[in-house]
Amino acid sequence: MQLIHFDIDRFLSDHWQKTPLLIRNPWQDWANPLAPDELAGLACEDEVESRIIRQTKGNWALEHGPFPESRFARLGKTHWTLLVQAVDQHVPDVAALIAPFRFIPNWRIDDVMVTYAADEGGVGPHFDQYDVFLIQGLGRRRWQIGALCDGSTALLPHDDLRLLADFKATDEWVLEPGDILYVPPGVAHNGVAVGPDCMTYSVGFRAPSRSDLIEGWSEHLLDTLADDDRYADPDLRAQPNPGEISPDALARLHAMVTAKMADRDAFARWFGQHSSTPKYPEQDWRPDEPVDEAAVRAAIADGADLARNPASRFSFVRQREDALLLFVDGQCFECGLDTAPFAEELCATEQMSLDPELVGLDEAVALIAALLNQGSIAFDEDEFET
Repeated sequence: MQLIHFDIDRFLSDHWQKTPLLIRNPWQDWANPLAPDELAGLACEDEVESRIIRQTKGNWALEHGPFPESRFARLGKTHWTLLVQAVDQHVPDVAALIAPFRFIPNWRIDDVMVTYAADEGGVGPHFDQYDVFLIQGLGRRRWQIGALCDGSTALLPHDDLRLLADFKATDEWVLEPGDILYVPPGVAHNGVAVGPDCMTYSVGFRAPSRSDLIEGWSEHLLDTLADDDRYADPDLRAQPNPGEISPDALARLHAMVTAKMADRDAFARWFGQHSSTPKYPEQDWRPDEPVDEAAVRAAIADGADLARNPASRFSFVRQREDALLLFVDGQCFECGLDTAPFAEELCATEQMSLDPELVGLDEAVALIAALLNQGSIAFDEDEFET
């Protein structure tokens, strides 16, 4: 899939994290990739995160899935919305919606949430802390855009929903199937279904907070520190006032902390593993039987194609021209001259044909076997269908 007449450079310059953008049906031939009944079926499964939001007489209510099939028959014809998270991990045609937005780095991509709304259904005026492309899949939805919000913006009192207490629309559009609305972080927005059978695909992006980064990096460092790595001052001299924490002591203490925190190479390795950890790590995609290197060589010789697991995350950090660190599903793989080109191609495409010359590269064969056995790739993309 690709977007027709969409200027990526202009979008990044003028709109990305700056201003909303309405993109009228840029697809060559738009087709809704998921039927409403299929979405409802996913919402009934234990391993799928789903919610229903209802509005009754001005009050908002939230229910968490999984839901029994009978729940949908009792919802009525108006003012409710079903939201299902990470549908791209379960439906290949939904995963394909991410491809046109791959000009955003892999590590920033979160998932594709799919919503189904009855007439006048919505989730209320709100703002998000991340970028999102809202693709209208089926039916029509009226989107209103409001002001830029932050942590001081007033919210309605609600235990589960972060809805704006005072929303004023500055722009308004009705989206038809295939239309896209880009909304930057912090921009207030409100979407309401216009008629029945309204489906929207939300391609969302991650933006780690400073506090999350500091917390995660610090916790990782703590696990690597020895208890006997302690403050020492063998050059201590008597000081006039014992109550003073001297500049020399502060400098030494500060260095003990910052020397570890500022290790850029160690941070890069940690962040690659941290950011590639699957959204739902409890899901097990490993093959029923382990794949050995002989089987990998045979598959390469037979001209097999590789498919990435839509639930997996791939990224890399370049160390030098012929070496990089490959991060897949929280694991780090050191790739040298023989494996770096393969790793780069693997990060750039969801499916690839294997170069027959890989048969003779032991490191590449070992890497492919490791990724197959952790369920991150497969020789048949059907392996990942649920």
